[in-house]
Amino acid sequence: MIERKLRNVVLKALKRQAAVALIGPRQVGKTTLAFHVARELSGRYLDLEDLRDRAKLEDPAYFLNQYEDSLVVLDEIHRMPDLFQSLRGIIDQGRRAGEGKGRFLLLGSASMDLLRQSGESLAGRIAYVEMAPLGVLEVGDGVAATTRLWVRGGYPENYLASDDMESLALRTDFIRTYLERDVPQFGPRVPAETLARLWTMIAHSQGALLNVSRLAASLSLSAQTVTRYIDLMADLLLVRRLQPLHANLKKRLVKSPKVYVRDSGLLHALLDIADHDALCGHPVAGASWEGFVIENLLNAAPPRTHASFYRTSAGAEIDLILDFPSGERWAIEVKLGLNPKPGKGFHLAREDVQPHRSFVVYSDAERVPLSEGLEAISLRELARELNAKNGSA
Repeated sequence: MIERKLRNVVLKALKRQAAVALIGPRQVGKTTLAFHVARELSGRYLDLEDLRDRAKLEDPAYFLNQYEDSLVVLDEIHRMPDLFQSLRGIIDQGRRAGEGKGRFLLLGSASMDLLRQSGESLAGRIAYVEMAPLGVLEVGDGVAATTRLWVRGGYPENYLASDDMESLALRTDFIRTYLERDVPQFGPRVPAETLARLWTMIAHSQGALLNVSRLAASLSLSAQTVTRYIDLMADLLLVRRLQPLHANLKKRLVKSPKVYVRDSGLLHALLDIADHDALCGHPVAGASWEGFVIENLLNAAPPRTHASFYRTSAGAEIDLILDFPSGERWAIEVKLGLNPKPGKGFHLAREDVQPHRSFVVYSDAERVPLSEGLEAISLRELARELNAKNGSA
C-alpha cells in the first residue's frame, strides 16, 4: 500500500486542536490513515456503522470520559449527528482542566454536512483536513506512473489493481455502491437510476459550462431538483464546480461554473473507458486530462488558495487561476500532448488578469520557457512547486 502524506498534517492538527475532522470520499484511505494515527497515539477506534460501537455511545459522556487521556477516533460520525453536542461538553470540560488537545479524530464522507454540523457545535474547537485521492506526488516518478494514475484515478484500490480491467471493474462496483447504498444516507432518497444518468451526463460534459436547464430537460426533472442532486454530489466530493473569476474588468465574463467529475478513474468508468489506448481515441480525452491536472494542482496548493477559471465572450480564456493567500496569482493553461503552445485566447486573458506567473501544463517532462513570464511545465513539476509553496515538500 502507498503511504499517504497526510499523517504529519493530521498529527500537527491534533496538537493544535481538541478535535480534527478528516474529510474525504469513501475508499480514499481515511480509515487506514486513522488506524495508523490511532496506533501511533495509543488511541481508541470506533466505527459508528457498527451497531455495537454505536451502542457504546448511548451515554457518550460516560463512555468517552474513560479515555480522557487518549485519542478517540469516531468513524462515520454522520451516523450519530447528536453526538456533536456531547463532544462540545467533553472538550470544554477538558479545557477547564487545562487539557483537551488531540481528543477526537472525526471521519466523514459528506464534506459540507460534516462541516455544517461540526461548525455549529464545535466552532473554535476543531480543525479540518481534507483527504483527496492519490496525487502525482504520491505515486512513482515517470510518465508511466502519471498515465496509470490518470487512467485509473486516485482511489488506492483502483490505482493498485493488477491490471486495467480489474481496476475498471472495481470502479464500476464503487459507482454502483455509491448510488445504491451510500447516497441515500446523506439526503432525500434519490432514485439510483436517475442519479446514474445525471452523473454520466456530467461525465460526457467534463470541463464544460454547467447548464442545469439542459440537464433538467434531458432527465425530465426540474432545474431545482437537478441543482439539489449536483449539490449532493459536490458535497460527497464526487463532482467539482469550478467557479469563474469574479473581477471588475469591464469585460463580458462567463458567469456559469465549469463542472468536472473529480476523479479521472470514475470519469472513465462512467464512460466505459478501459485503458489508455481507448482513452486517447475518445472525445473526452482532452477534458479528462484538464480535470486530472486541476485536481492534482488543487490538492498540492496551499490552504486557502482560491481557484477559478477565466473566460470572456470574446474568447479570452484561462483554464485555472490560483489566487494564493499572499496575494500572488498564477495563470495555468492545460494542454494534452507534446505541443505546449497556447492559443491567442490565453495571451489575451493574461493581459486581462495580470498574473504574477503563468504556466502551460503539458504531457512532456521538459521545462521550457515560452515567453516572458510564461513557461511550459509538466504536471508533476508544477505540483512540486505548489507543494513547496505549501511548506510540506
